[in-house]
Amino acid sequence: MPASPDDAEWMRRAIALARAGVGTTGDNPSVGCVLVKDGVALAEGATAAGGRPHAEERALEAAGAHAQGAVAYVTLEPCGARSSGGASCSELLAGAGVARVVIACQDPSIYAAGQGSARLRQAGVEVHQGLLAQEAEALYAGYRPVK
Repeated sequence: MPASPDDAEWMRRAIALARAGVGTTGDNPSVGCVLVKDGVALAEGATAAGGRPHAEERALEAAGAHAQGAVAYVTLEPCGARSSGGASCSELLAGAGVARVVIACQDPSIYAAGQGSARLRQAGVEVHQGLLAQEAEALYAGYRPVK
């Protein structure tokens, strides 16, 4: 699926969602996720107060089966593993049949750090990283993941 001229617009919406939650998500970063299909927003989510559920989980739950073939715009790389042992956001996105994931910036956490992107690619999902990275990175200046 080729890049869309609307990619920056959708990522700005995801950044706005994340920005609204900064300082409310505990040890987890505030992430925004927008699911788009055929140029229309299907659903969106932000990390919940306290850090769970994650933005991707909330957006996927809201979209339901409509997420198949959609593009996910996410401010921070989806997790590739969960500290709880549950399904990671990258597994959930792939399992929902999302066709493409556009990521603003890489997550330095041991639960992402390239794992999320790699898991998505292994599942056949197209991944693009770096769109509006500077804008998104500003949200995570105080985020110190557990290593």
